[in-house]
Amino acid sequence: KAKVPSPTETERCIESLIAVFQKYAGKDGYSYTLSKTEFLNFMNTELAAFTKNQKDPGVLDRMMKKLDLNSDGQLDFQEFLNLIGGMAVACHESFLKAAHPHKRM
Repeated sequence: KAKVPSPTETERCIESLIAVFQKYAGKDGYSYTLSKTEFLNFMNTELAAFTKNQKDPGVLDRMMKKLDLNSDGQLDFQEFLNLIGGMAVACHESFLKAAHPHKRM
């Protein structure tokens, strides 16, 4: 019997993102999307450092509106991935700035 190869780091990252999304989605109704309450719960728990650093209390509301491309008041998995992608890009840029402080990005 063929041995199933263990997942790669990238495959594990994808599985983790799906698991995190599913953990927060569906707590109050539809399990394929994040409601506003679920989104806020996700942000305050999983991205607490980012959330705490925001001076403007309305920033999460605006983020939700901006991410909610079809304006249905929910974030589906694709819209959620746009958030994760944006966060990843911001983190990557700050790593680059820290590594090369005099280089223009």
